Amino acid sequence: MRTPGHGSVAAAAGAVRPVRSQPEEIAHGVRTARAVALTFHGSGDPALARRLLREVDAAGARVTVMAVGRWLDEEPGTARAFLDNGHELGNHTQNHRDIDAMSEADSHAEIARCAERLKRLTGTAGVWFRPSQTRHASRRVRAQAATLGYRGCLSYDVDSLDFTDPGAPAITRKVLREVRGGSVVSMHLGHSGTVEALPVLLDGLRSRGLRAVTASELMGA
Repeated sequence: MRTPGHGSVAAAAGAVRPVRSQPEEIAHGVRTARAVALTFHGSGDPALARRLLREVDAAGARVTVMAVGRWLDEEPGTARAFLDNGHELGNHTQNHRDIDAMSEADSHAEIARCAERLKRLTGTAGVWFRPSQTRHASRRVRAQAATLGYRGCLSYDVDSLDFTDPGAPAITRKVLREVRGGSVVSMHLGHSGTVEALPVLLDGLRSRGLRAVTASELMGA
């Protein structure tokens, strides 16, 4: 299953060797991959999101935005701009509340409502789901995501901590210190330091022979 608009990107960039056995929760791709996935919490100031989009496009990078459903409601044009430029959208719940603290019915609704927004905007619910306010999906949440058609819960092995607003140099240092081939990096839209960090960060990845690709390309989805 592919997210619309990504086939030509993957073909042009060259295929990354897929993960042979996809676990229910995925934190990184194969370590021999010469690529990484930069994934962004999809919410916040649309002006900053569009600045970030210009930066990644200028660098020829591809990213995955794990969209919050209410952001899709508020900023469908911004979300669609990422997709139209060859990037990928995934499901990061409708309201980004603590999914593990919810009842079973409420957590299912959080995933399903965001999936509905994605389908309405793009024609598909996307490939990936990421739980809200937790790095790791519980067994219950993984099962709920699976029933809604998600092939995996996308975690990460590198946390940029950009949401704490430590400044662009600190974000760049942390990511480049921890990133490896196949890494999935957690970042956020809506933070100016993140946008400011991207040019140096992307240059640092290139200097190591690593491309920034969508999660689906990294995993061979």
